[in-house]
Amino acid sequence: MLHEICVVESSGMAPQLSVGQLLTPEMGFRCRLSNWTGFSVERLQPNDPQLILAVAAPEPTEALDFLRSLRTGQRRIPTVAVIPHDATEELMHAVLQATDDFILWPVQVQELEWPAHALDISRQRLMREMGLAQIVGTSPSFQRVLEYISLVGPSEAPVLLTGETGTGKEVCARSIHFLSRRQQGPFIPVDCGAIPENLTESELFGHTRGSFTGAHRDHRGLIALAEGGSLFLDEVDALSLTSQAKLLRFMQEGSYRPVGGERFIQADVRVIAATNQNVEHAVQDKQFRSDLYFRLNVLRIALPPLRERPGDIAMLARHFLERLTGQNNAARKSLSPAALGKLELHRWPGNIRELFNVLQRATVLASGARVLPGHIVLSDDVASNSERGPTTNGDFREARSAAIAMFEQNYVEQMLRTHQGNITHAARAAGQDRRAFGRLAKKYNLHHKSGFQQAG
Repeated sequence: MLHEICVVESSGMAPQLSVGQLLTPEMGFRCRLSNWTGFSVERLQPNDPQLILAVAAPEPTEALDFLRSLRTGQRRIPTVAVIPHDATEELMHAVLQATDDFILWPVQVQELEWPAHALDISRQRLMREMGLAQIVGTSPSFQRVLEYISLVGPSEAPVLLTGETGTGKEVCARSIHFLSRRQQGPFIPVDCGAIPENLTESELFGHTRGSFTGAHRDHRGLIALAEGGSLFLDEVDALSLTSQAKLLRFMQEGSYRPVGGERFIQADVRVIAATNQNVEHAVQDKQFRSDLYFRLNVLRIALPPLRERPGDIAMLARHFLERLTGQNNAARKSLSPAALGKLELHRWPGNIRELFNVLQRATVLASGARVLPGHIVLSDDVASNSERGPTTNGDFREARSAAIAMFEQNYVEQMLRTHQGNITHAARAAGQDRRAFGRLAKKYNLHHKSGFQQAG
C-alpha cells in the first residue's frame, strides 16, 4: 500500500535538494507536491494526506504556526519537517513543538525510508491521542484507567468493563476500539437489557427469511454489522442464561449461524462487554455462566465512581459546559465559584451521566452567561423538595424544573413499588417504553433500591 504524502517545498528548489523528486512509488510513496506560496488547509482538500513533509520554508515562523495548527486542530495531520543540518538548537526545539519530528537537509536517499516509519509512529500517537480525547480526568485512580486502556486497546483479546452506572463505560469502550487496529471498522453498541429474550438470538446473529413467523426477509444481526470492528455488549449480565450460552459458543468458535440458516458464518469481531453489577456474585448465584465470565474476563478495567475522583469534577463540569453551550452557536456560559462548589460537595450517585444531566439542565435554567448555584438542581435538592412540596419562591423556570423532577421521581418510584420493582411491568402500566422508563429509574437512582429488578 502506498503512503499518501504531501511535500511542501519552496519554488525554484534545485533538483538535487528536492525531496519530492526523491520520493517514488517504488519506495512506497504516492507524492503530492505543493508550494509554500499560498499554502493553506483548503489546498489539502478534498483528500487529506497521511503525512505532510515540510521542506525549507521561506518564512519559518509562519510555517511553524501553520504546522502547529494541523497538529492541534480537528484535522490533526501528522507532520515531519526537513530542516538545515546546521539549524540552531532553538529552531530544532521550535520545530519539535510544532511537528511530530524532523530530519536534516540536505537529505540522503537512505533517510527517505524513514518517513514511512515516521508515518506509522505518528499515526499510532494520533490514534492514542484521539482515542482518549473524550475521556476527561486527572485523578490518580482515573489516570491508571487511562494507562490501562492505552495498553489493552491494540490487543485483540476480549475486554470486560465494570463500574457503577454512569461511570463512562461506553466512552471507554469506544476509546479501546479507536486505539485498536479496528479503528476504521464499525463500533456497534448493544444494550443487552433492552432486547426481549425471544429476540436475542435474531438480534445478535440475524435470521433468514421464513425462519419464524414475521421473518419476511433476511436480517443481518448485530455481529454481522460489527464485522471488522468491535461489538460492545452493555449490561451483558442482563442476557438470559440461554442467550449467554449462545454468546459463549460464538466467542469460542468465532463463527455463528443465523436463525434458520443452513451454514455457519466466520466472524472477525472483537467483543467488549460491560456490567454495572458484581459479576462474581452473579456467577455464584448461578445468574451468570462461569464459562462465559472467564471468556470475557481476559482484560478487565474497573472504572472508579465519580465520588472517588473529586478532583475531576471541576474539569468534567467545564468540559460538559463547553460542549453543551458550543452546540448550535449557543452563547458560552461559565460556572460561578459557588456553583462549582455545590457540584464538588455532591456525592454523585449517578456518576458522570448525572453530572452531564445536571449541567444540561443548568444551561437551560441559566438565562445569563453565568451558571449560579440556583441553576444547579441536584438529586439532594429533589429529595428535600419532595418532603416540602414544590416551592413557590424564586425563579419560575427553576421552580417548574424542580416540580417536574419531583413528579418524575415520585411517579417512577410509586410504579416500581406497585410492580415489585419489575421495570418491564411498571413501564407497560405507565404506557412508556421500557428503555425510557429504565433511564428515568437510573436518573433518580431508583434501580439500586432493594427489590427493584432490571429485567422483566
